[in-house]
Amino acid sequence: MAQDRLESDQIALTHEFFALMLGTRRAGVTTAVSSFHARGLISHSRGIVTIVDRDGLINAAGGLYGIPEAEYARIFEPLDLEAAVF
Repeated sequence: MAQDRLESDQIALTHEFFALMLGTRRAGVTTAVSSFHARGLISHSRGIVTIVDRDGLINAAGGLYGIPEAEYARIFEPLDLEAAVF
């Protein structure tokens, strides 16, 4: 979730950019955003998505949230320079 790296409830991304990141059409992003808004999970205005119910979004992911985040943490974990062998 982008919020994990931004540490903010607001994400400044357009529907067009979400579509580019997800490899889908902008219309599909607009449909999803509208659905999440109707369910009270997010609010949105031009170029800004605000997370209202983080737990609800995680639940909506159907168990898929956390897998990419764990891999990201594993790959980019802080390097222990004292233990590193050069």
